[in-house]
Order: sequence, then structure tokens, then C-alpha cells
Amino acid sequence: MFEKNVGGTDRTLRFVGGAALLLVGVVTLGRRSKRNGLGALVVGAGLLASALTQRCTVNKLLGIDTCPAE
Repeated sequence: MFEKNVGGTDRTLRFVGGAALLLVGVVTLGRRSKRNGLGALVVGAGLLASALTQRCTVNKLLGIDTCPAE
């Protein structure tokens, strides 16, 4: 595994954005645009997962660390 690299405001925004995208995905799946709804669900789940685990592969590849030193 790798070190935590998501924290602070970044983590909060991931929680809020992930929850919002999950909601949009659920609402959209019930309508005509199932592909967009599924995409929103996948991205929202990814954001929530990275917020919960405090690990993000994209941040690691870009050398970004928003987690405060422990």
C-alpha cells in the first residue's frame, strides 16, 4: 500500500462531491440517460472511497499530498 495523501479541505470536497455525484447518478438512472447516471455513480463512489481511505492514486502520480503531517 502507499501513504495517506488526502486530507483537510481536499478530503471534505471529495466527501461532498462524491455524495452529490451519487445522488445525481441515482436520479439519472431512473430517467432516460442511463450511461450518464452510471458514470456519475462510478465517479462519486471513487471520490467517496478516496476520501474514506485518504489515499488517491492520481494524487500519488502527480506528487500531491494534502494530508497534514502526523
